[in-house]
Amino acid sequence: MFDLFLQGGTWIMSILIVELICLLFAAWKAPAWVREIGLLVLVTDLIWQLKGMFNAAEVVQQVGDVPLTLVAGGLKVSFISLIYALLIYAASLVIRMLQKPRI
Repeated sequence: MFDLFLQGGTWIMSILIVELICLLFAAWKAPAWVREIGLLVLVTDLIWQLKGMFNAAEVVQQVGDVPLTLVAGGLKVSFISLIYALLIYAASLVIRMLQKPRI
C-alpha cells in the first residue's frame, strides 16, 4: 500500500489524504459539505492528472520515438491517484446516502 502511495506521487496522494480527513471531519461536523468535498477530491485529482499527461505529451513530442511500454507504464502510474480519488468520492456518496433522512 505504501508503494502505491509513493508511485502515485507523494504530493497529490498527500493532498488526497488531507481531503479525505476533511471529508471524514465534515461527515461528523458539517454533513452538508460531504458531497462537495468528494467532488473537490475528484476535481483536484483530475486537474493533477491532466497536468501530468500534458507534461508527458511535451516530453514525448521533444524526444520523438518513445517506446510504447514506457508510455503504458506512465499511464498505469497516473491512474493510481485517480483510482484513490474515485474511492474517496464513492465513500463521500455512501456517507451522504447514510446521512439523508429516511422516507
